[in-house]
Amino acid sequence: MSRLWIAFIPFAFASVVHVWTLAVDATDAAGPTKLMLMPFLALAVVWAGHREWTTAHTVLVTAIGLAWIGDGAGPLFPGADTLPLMLLFFALAHLCYIWLFWRVLPVRRLPWWAAIYAAWFVTLLAVLWNDLGALLVPVAAYGLLLAGTAASAARCHPLIASGGASFLLADSVLAFELFRPEALPAWSSPVVMTMYCLGQGLLAAGVIVSVRERAVSSQPSTVRAEAIA
Repeated sequence: MSRLWIAFIPFAFASVVHVWTLAVDATDAAGPTKLMLMPFLALAVVWAGHREWTTAHTVLVTAIGLAWIGDGAGPLFPGADTLPLMLLFFALAHLCYIWLFWRVLPVRRLPWWAAIYAAWFVTLLAVLWNDLGALLVPVAAYGLLLAGTAASAARCHPLIASGGASFLLADSVLAFELFRPEALPAWSSPVVMTMYCLGQGLLAAGVIVSVRERAVSSQPSTVRAEAIA
């Protein structure tokens, strides 16, 4: 299992580099390094799962691909309104995550503390209500999906649950960056991307670990002992 994490080294390195470009305001490098993040994460998933590829891996890579399009909505669709496209593709990614975490990989019932995500949705929407304007409905719909990902992740492996919470925190700060930037300090962008990279990485790692644990648990005890060893 320890060799699994080697696959995440390029993604971790790219994440550090991208956050650093934001911290030093290197705008020319920030865009290209951002577009490197999800391909490296997808590569980690493919490398880790190529010997035991499952539907969960396919859905995960699909979600990562949709997130990559959302990350690159500006350069990929020049001349288009970037924010609605970002919301659209990330919403599709969250639908993949919700299906994966709710139907395929859950290990427990929805915990009571997941109610905090419903409270988060109501509070954030109330705070930003007057700032959303024509984007009120799409942002509210996206917020529901984001909360749905975090809540469904809470039913899964702790890595996945932590990833869902980190993703939600990243998009919460991003919402203020987009609609009420005066409320945030200048260093909020590095915080957003740190939590985003952490969230996506934890989600991916959690899915990989969950699939492997299920595969091991389904094997005969002698084979299971050898796999663990």
